[in-house]
Amino acid sequence: MPAKNDGPEAAGPHSSKSEQTRALILETAMRMFQERGYDKTTMRAIAKEAGVSVGNAYYYFEGKEHLIQGFYDRIAAEHQAAVRSVLERETDLEARLAGVLTAWLDIARPYHEFAVQFFKNAADPDSPLSPFSPESEHAREQAISVHREVLAGSKAKVAPELRDVLPELMWLSQMGLVLYWIFDRTENRERSYRLARRGARLTARGVALARFRVLRPLVMEVHELFTDFLPGMTRVLPDPGHGERESG
Repeated sequence: MPAKNDGPEAAGPHSSKSEQTRALILETAMRMFQERGYDKTTMRAIAKEAGVSVGNAYYYFEGKEHLIQGFYDRIAAEHQAAVRSVLERETDLEARLAGVLTAWLDIARPYHEFAVQFFKNAADPDSPLSPFSPESEHAREQAISVHREVLAGSKAKVAPELRDVLPELMWLSQMGLVLYWIFDRTENRERSYRLARRGARLTARGVALARFRVLRPLVMEVHELFTDFLPGMTRVLPDPGHGERESG
């Protein structure tokens, strides 16, 4: 079950108080995870530090994993808001994608040390903290939807059969950037920004090449590879050879 986005007062005039309590618990948890480490921080300690009852903390977040999901959802929502200007301004695919990726780095900057702390948990594909887990589906879909918008609003020509595939592959590319960012020790994560811009250029070229019919099966095969071996991909496209294998 995902973290609750509302509280007992959310249906009435006190919803802002509920939202403030939820935000307080989340902020407290993020700080404590960074200071003490994810594994050593308990829900009881978070509640005490936030000045709320343990029961109240568990009302908003059913456990530490759900606090991380709250963090994912927050980052995703902030990112969607931050990319508005570049998506409204640019139609060139490389510029749109570079703007989206660097906007994510800008938003994530204050959380770098925290991300380092819990990465060993999130790196396990079976962990609910993994970006590929069922628990992360909401934040994952929000992130992929940004890439759908990046592609749809660009002047790049995209074959109809690739319109669903490419945004997921673009998001996977972003996950590669996030992994690099976690271990980037350069000042202000300068190399991560360089990687984002160069990666955007390479992706735009790849999308342009995918216009050619001869290359489309390769793109589909790459997508199929990820859907087969990464848990939690949002959709698995029909296998074009499935019927042939059954009838053979």
